[in-house]
Amino acid sequence: MARRSILVALVAVASVGCRDGARATRGRNDVAAATAAATPARPTIPTGAPYVPPQCYTKTQGADGRVHNPCFTCHADAGAPNYILDGALQLGYGFGPASRVNPWTNLFVDRTAAVAAMSDDDTLAYVRHDNYGPLAARLAAPPPAWDADGDGRWSGWLPDLAFRFDDGGFDRTADGGYTGWRAYAYYPLPGTFWPTNGSFGDAMIRLPAAFREDAAGRLDRTIYATNLAILEALIARRDVAIEPTDERVVGADLDGDGRRGQARVVKYRWKPGGGGMSWVGRAAALQARGEVHLAAGLFPEGTELAHSVRYLDVAGEHVAMAARMKELRYMVKPAWVTYGALEFQATAEAVEKEQSPQKTRPMVGNPERGIGNRAGWRMQAFIEDARGDLRPQSLEEHAFCIGCHSGVGVTDDSVFSFGRKLAADRFQRGWYHGSQRGLDGVPEPVRADGRGEYTLYLEQNGAGDELRANQEVIARFFDERGALKADLVAKLREDVSVLLLPSRERALLLDKAYRVIVGEQSFTRGRDTTVTPAVNVHRELPEDELPTGIAEPVRDRRRVAPAFVR
Repeated sequence: MARRSILVALVAVASVGCRDGARATRGRNDVAAATAAATPARPTIPTGAPYVPPQCYTKTQGADGRVHNPCFTCHADAGAPNYILDGALQLGYGFGPASRVNPWTNLFVDRTAAVAAMSDDDTLAYVRHDNYGPLAARLAAPPPAWDADGDGRWSGWLPDLAFRFDDGGFDRTADGGYTGWRAYAYYPLPGTFWPTNGSFGDAMIRLPAAFREDAAGRLDRTIYATNLAILEALIARRDVAIEPTDERVVGADLDGDGRRGQARVVKYRWKPGGGGMSWVGRAAALQARGEVHLAAGLFPEGTELAHSVRYLDVAGEHVAMAARMKELRYMVKPAWVTYGALEFQATAEAVEKEQSPQKTRPMVGNPERGIGNRAGWRMQAFIEDARGDLRPQSLEEHAFCIGCHSGVGVTDDSVFSFGRKLAADRFQRGWYHGSQRGLDGVPEPVRADGRGEYTLYLEQNGAGDELRANQEVIARFFDERGALKADLVAKLREDVSVLLLPSRERALLLDKAYRVIVGEQSFTRGRDTTVTPAVNVHRELPEDELPTGIAEPVRDRRRVAPAFVR
């Protein structure tokens, strides 16, 4: 961690001790309880630092002397309850000894010949094959290698998504019932996560049963939709438009006008220390008894999130989400973690890194139960085997998730996507799956300072990915002097697909390149879909701290005014 962040962290630790020793003790206890709840029973600790993602090894200074800043996408001083103050990491590579050598050697492999040997027809047939459907049957009788605890059954998450989404984004079973999952559309994080760089992603959320039921314990779609809108307001810290809802039925003053009538908005009015907002339905009664919690920027305990990473399909010249999954990722929050506990955890980690830079973070977990992130969440994931069937990820493969879902400043309660959900003036109020609607016609996300987020990324990075390897985006959006083309920026403002979707040729090329990695099962050496060796990446960093050349960090402006709303 850069020195400015360490200084801030040390001051925070000191202030905790000075103003309230009891609070610090509670913080330690809360962290311990959350870690115990989220951590699998059998620990295994791989060597090295597999939690440092490949993008962090990017060379920020080009051969021509130009400075590139893709770092602000993840590293920013966003504010409580994310106490990771890492905006200064835009200014220097703060790597410890264990992470100075780049372990992601797949970045430097030339796959040109292997890709050329693959046909388009075979590739399309492959990506259009559903490899999710058979997973449940395989988990019902798991191979011994998957049974980490040796009890003869699968003890991890049993994927129960039906992927049948209705006109509200609710996932429905074959007989018309509800799985509890609801899909939401979100703006992909700039860079690697854009489809033009290799993959489509989706996101689904499920709250515990109490949030889906009325006060009498009956499943109630309106109650559930209202609680999800309340959660959206809490995470995004803004008002959220809803379908006209009778406040007398749900039992809460949603719009904050002081009376019970027809509400068309959930008013964001949470106050530090609690108050101002509450859950509805049976969750409200649990909240009153202290059994579930509500706070800005935090998901309630029991929240589940699912995310599939998919290949690119091509129909004619149109690129869309493929049926085949590269990965299926899952997060569950078994325990509530308070603001104080999160602050304690962040500052303790900062101090430890300053005092013992040679130490690496222990990776505790197993393939069956996943891995805990020390912030209240447990993560588990499946990935393709050499035949393309989904299998549990190894512990080291799970460790790849930790680098992004803990220890960066831009997440909301360790989550990227939900705070980036499309606002309620979009199709189906933003509650839909990528199979229901594509990216065409979706306007560019706008930051609280009025700047287009994707345009800002292109300006700061001078490219469409951290590796600066996507020549298609560079040719499309930049002129020969490296300046953005005004007409393309204007198009992007109204339609993100002009940037986010690759050409047919590039989509197939990226599908083929990833299939090479699948065949090798070399995920611990990297998962980025590159064809030719990367040139804008450090293979090794010096012992002394290396400056990035970035003079001024980009500030996070999500919280100043309603963000990502058009």
